[in-house]
Amino acid sequence: MEFKDYYKIMGVERNANQDDIKRAYRKLARKYHPDVSKESDAEVSFKALGEAYEVLKDPEKRAAYDRLGVNWKSGQDFHPPPDWNQGFEFHGGGFTEADASQFSDFFESLFGSGDADRGQAGRSHFSQRGEDTHAKVLIELEDAYHGVTRMILLHHTELGADGRPKVIDRRLNVHIPKGVHQGQHIRLVGQGGVGIGQGKAGDLYLEIEFRPHSFYRVDGRDVYLNLPVAPWEAALGASISAPTPGGKVELKIPPSSKAGRQMRLKGRGIPGNPAGDLYVVLQVELPPADTDEAKALYREMEQKLAFNPRAALGV
Repeated sequence: MEFKDYYKIMGVERNANQDDIKRAYRKLARKYHPDVSKESDAEVSFKALGEAYEVLKDPEKRAAYDRLGVNWKSGQDFHPPPDWNQGFEFHGGGFTEADASQFSDFFESLFGSGDADRGQAGRSHFSQRGEDTHAKVLIELEDAYHGVTRMILLHHTELGADGRPKVIDRRLNVHIPKGVHQGQHIRLVGQGGVGIGQGKAGDLYLEIEFRPHSFYRVDGRDVYLNLPVAPWEAALGASISAPTPGGKVELKIPPSSKAGRQMRLKGRGIPGNPAGDLYVVLQVELPPADTDEAKALYREMEQKLAFNPRAALGV
């Protein structure tokens, strides 16, 4: 069957409002009405006009028709997409602007037959479940350790009174549970796109994303911390305080620790079942030689330690 461009038939743009569509119908109906028109194709044009108006005057039918997109051209061979009927429920007939029995195969492939003899009043209706929507929510790494409530701003599309989509802003307070990890999706039932007719709203899927942290790095549920230590702490060993996203801990540095050594704190990563681990990576920081006394200490070390950091390289 051939695709019918209802907007072209009525001579209106795809963004025309309902008043534009009504005016276009009245103008063309007078032009093509078989009882008064002198056009040779008046009857065919009048039927096509009635079918186009039956769809475009109804915000729900129009939204369904617009779902086909703008890629189809008038007269092009058309077959409904395989998933066209998924989520749609069409009820009853009672078409008022044209004889439903004379609608084209194209119309019936999308909306079913008019079946005007059912005796149901009013126009044809359908229901469609709202679309599932997706959004990202940025949280601090520490929020994954304790849980948090965040206010998020959502932008979604609804059908306006004129049958055209419009963008709606909505604020939503969302509870982020303890133990979420990077990339995890949280499903909020019924908080997605608004349904059409009696269709239920879709769901909202929030993807968790951590804000970049100044000194933590995350890998799955494991957390890494580059921990600066003084040369004497690394060489002699020491008990020091170390930060974690869950709070400070006392950490014992073993003697003769080298830069890059990893110390695993089991279960101190992102909470879960099982919880992740926290890996402390030692970074030996040298004191600055910015005073005469500091320079003297470095010269004394040079003389007394006879340390060659490049000995393993053979130089």
